[in-house]
Amino acid sequence: MLLLLVAAGLGAQPLMAQGQAVTNSEVSSSAAVLPSSPGATLTERHQTYIRPTDETKLRNYVFDAFGPYPIVGAAFAAGINQAYRTPPEWEEGAEGYGKRFGSDFAIAAVSTTTRYALAAAFREDTLYYRCECKGLFPRLGHAVISTVTARRGDDGYRVFSFPALASPYAGTMTAVYGWYPDRYSAKDAFRMGNYSMLGFVGGNIAMEFLYRGPHSWLSRMHLSNGRKAPDPGSTP
Repeated sequence: MLLLLVAAGLGAQPLMAQGQAVTNSEVSSSAAVLPSSPGATLTERHQTYIRPTDETKLRNYVFDAFGPYPIVGAAFAAGINQAYRTPPEWEEGAEGYGKRFGSDFAIAAVSTTTRYALAAAFREDTLYYRCECKGLFPRLGHAVISTVTARRGDDGYRVFSFPALASPYAGTMTAVYGWYPDRYSAKDAFRMGNYSMLGFVGGNIAMEFLYRGPHSWLSRMHLSNGRKAPDPGSTP
């Protein structure tokens, strides 16, 4: 959570700078404001934004929840939990690893499902859009602050996203009260949710700095939307 607060300061600069022109044929503007209403803390407007279709959002949800990335992520997390024997009540060996893998995969699936479902209810866009700014720290700040913000409306203005904030903890709460040993409580679920949130941060950073075109595997994590805002230096 401290990382997210620090990133808010870093993210303020790219949010304000993204209104600069990219090409002579492209006119884009953005404004970062602090509205008085409690429902939105940051607003960002992009004339280049086109809202994704329901088909695109459904395809991204299936890939995010059940595709190769959550499988690899669950395998990696299960390996760490196996090394630290978390939870200790689960056996070691293949059986214990299988339980941990299934648990981590289910946590990720519940988190992703919660985020997309709440985003649909709030009419938010959960896709990730690379920063139109330049520089390491502005792009890093954009990637981190995008973890708790989303696009809304036909013009894609950016707002604080309750679905993005709540979804990691929905997955861990489900695990603690669904299949974890009885001694685990909401405090443990919150702690585990913090790690899940850091996982979302890492995914956004990867999307920002490792993306290599619309046909790459990494692009399909969120950027299979062909109507995304253009990359810096590109034409819409």
